[in-house]
Amino acid sequence: MVCQSLNNFTVLPLSSFLPAHYDATRPIGLIAGQGIYPLLIAQAARSHGIAIKLIGFNEETISELVNLFPEKDRRMLLVGQLGKMLRALGDFECGYAIMAGQITPRRLFKGLHPDIKAAQILFSLKRRNAESIFGAIATEIEAIGVALLDARSFMDEHLAKNGCMTKGKFPIQGEYLSHGISIARECARLDIGQGCVVRKGTVLAVEAFEGTDDMLRRAGAFKTDESLFVKTVKSEQDFRFDVPCFGMRTLETMKEAGLASAALEAEKVIMIDKPNVLKQAQTWGINLLGFV
Repeated sequence: MVCQSLNNFTVLPLSSFLPAHYDATRPIGLIAGQGIYPLLIAQAARSHGIAIKLIGFNEETISELVNLFPEKDRRMLLVGQLGKMLRALGDFECGYAIMAGQITPRRLFKGLHPDIKAAQILFSLKRRNAESIFGAIATEIEAIGVALLDARSFMDEHLAKNGCMTKGKFPIQGEYLSHGISIARECARLDIGQGCVVRKGTVLAVEAFEGTDDMLRRAGAFKTDESLFVKTVKSEQDFRFDVPCFGMRTLETMKEAGLASAALEAEKVIMIDKPNVLKQAQTWGINLLGFV
């Protein structure tokens, strides 16, 4: 379904994450990082006849997405060219923008190409991390009259849902599930990361700057059974630019690491290409649960 022609894409209701007074006649600027997440948004929005303009990044945005847009409807930038991004939103007469897809974390420290506008923002920040940088970018976008949308917009069908999403009963006991959720939420509150792996009340690994996949591999090195991966969000998550995701790559890493259970916060975690993820999880015997 992900890669089918936009002309054949199934038409779904407009997203519940759009603002109350959303104007579907205004173009949306899709600020696209890595992976198929931005591609899914482009497909869903176009299925409703919404005009989408692409702002992509060299060495980040996948070519499959770039090639969906004629040159007149796309701008390709280097990571850090904030001034050009803002001008592109203006040139496209966008009423809205949406950020989707990760930018390689190391680019925050190496490989960044800040223009004058970006340099001004970086210089003004007391704390330079993903949240502060993207928060400042969000402020600049809205300062030019472009509303930055919740990054879950148009992705309703790909969100984790409450309850066991794979066949059978979820194998982790309630007390150990509660422990894992508590640890993950505390790590998120402390801005360490949004995931952890636990086993029967013991913390095996927590996610930090290295990202989810490396954390899962680290936890898998213990070769234990009944381990649980938990993915959550901060209590005051800014969903305009920070939405936790669980996709095929994470599922593959769980399999490689020997981890067979994951709990994802319902309506908060996006399951990229959810139908195929659920199908593959069941094939591999990996249990997926949504929690509130």
